[in-house]
Amino acid sequence: MKKTILILGASVIFLASFTKAKPENEPAINISAPTVTNISTMQMSGGELLINKSDCIGCHHKINKLIGPSYTDIAKKYPSTDKNIDYLADKIIKGGSGVWGKIPMTPHPKISTNDAKLMAKYILSLKKK
Repeated sequence: MKKTILILGASVIFLASFTKAKPENEPAINISAPTVTNISTMQMSGGELLINKSDCIGCHHKINKLIGPSYTDIAKKYPSTDKNIDYLADKIIKGGSGVWGKIPMTPHPKISTNDAKLMAKYILSLKKK
């Protein structure tokens, strides 16, 4: 038991010797403006996060057509209106076919209406001006 305590104590002292002491006048967090800008540009919207967590990427790609149309092609076809957001959210949940070809889009009944709307808003936000 004494050996265990001695080994643990020596390990703690050894590991502590590698930490760098912070001067007292140095702020706890030093964030410069460019760092904040880089962090904010790397953040994803709620709709994009939901898409990345779902099975959408198996059939759709942001730029290229896969089995289904690309998100940018969808954004070109539908203006970003509440009516189109509701329509696309309904398509995400219920699925459908015939609009983009013969291959049907599988339904996603477990996705909530609010989440589907966030996904549709993100997709429509990709329209190039």
